[in-house]
Amino acid sequence: MSIAVTVGAEGKEVATGLSRRMRRIAPWLRGFSATDLLLALGLTALMIFATWDAWVDIAKIAWKDEEASHVQLVPVVALWLAWVRRARLRQCRPEGRLWAVLGMIAGYGLWFYGFHDQRQSFWHAGAVVMTVSAGLVGLGTQLVWRFLPVFGTLVFLIPVPTGLRMVFAIPMQEYTAQVTQTMCEVFGMAVVRSGNLLTINGTDVAVAEACNGMRMVFTLLMVCYAFTFTEPLRTGVRLLVLLMSPVVAILANVVRLIPTVWAYGAFDADVAGQVHDISGWAMLVVAFLALTGIVRVLRWAMIPVSRFNLALT
Repeated sequence: MSIAVTVGAEGKEVATGLSRRMRRIAPWLRGFSATDLLLALGLTALMIFATWDAWVDIAKIAWKDEEASHVQLVPVVALWLAWVRRARLRQCRPEGRLWAVLGMIAGYGLWFYGFHDQRQSFWHAGAVVMTVSAGLVGLGTQLVWRFLPVFGTLVFLIPVPTGLRMVFAIPMQEYTAQVTQTMCEVFGMAVVRSGNLLTINGTDVAVAEACNGMRMVFTLLMVCYAFTFTEPLRTGVRLLVLLMSPVVAILANVVRLIPTVWAYGAFDADVAGQVHDISGWAMLVVAFLALTGIVRVLRWAMIPVSRFNLALT
């Protein structure tokens, strides 16, 4: 009996010491004990192990399917948004764990239905919901409301089904081809369009192949999402930027297509492919600058943009 009491006391001292060290290293974690964090990490790891096949499938799709390459950016964007909001952890407590348990049950329902009925999206969504809910069992569901944009980012982890993607991709490709043809003619390039196929100097450039439909759009949407929830914007301005993000993505796609079409007409396929790849990364910068410009124009127009104003001295 005395041995058990001694071991229990020593374990409590170790946990208390870990909590104190943790608060010195990361003071914003003062609302959580070392036990809470270890419980969250342990349950999250256990749930990843239980749904390992679904996570591996998501990783394979993100790596091999170029249409789902935006999934690779999700961890980066989520970590960035969480780091920007890290001070909010001071206001969080490990409460509402019952809701997290219910979330695990709901996630299991999605995972089970997707697995047995061959519904890949439900299978993936179930794995994500179960894993996130497992972590919230240790940390509490207050975290969801304080870090809602971070959890919203996790929706992008679920690859979009091909059928649903094509519903939006096909009309967007045709519209993008029309705008690109007009802009190319403005710059003096003789471009002929047939559907989503552009022809320059006898070389055909399919918009679906040059910018591959929704691939670039989803990536740019993530950039817009990260920008919107990084800046301390008012709710109305955030909604405006989010609603304009598809327009920004399409315009950035058009800007990318103009040098790509020119390269296919002036150089061989290898050089044109390099221009295509480089311009793809450049468009992320263009989208960010475009969003920054929108906010600056709103400020120039004396429209209240930020949730708070800095005092001028």
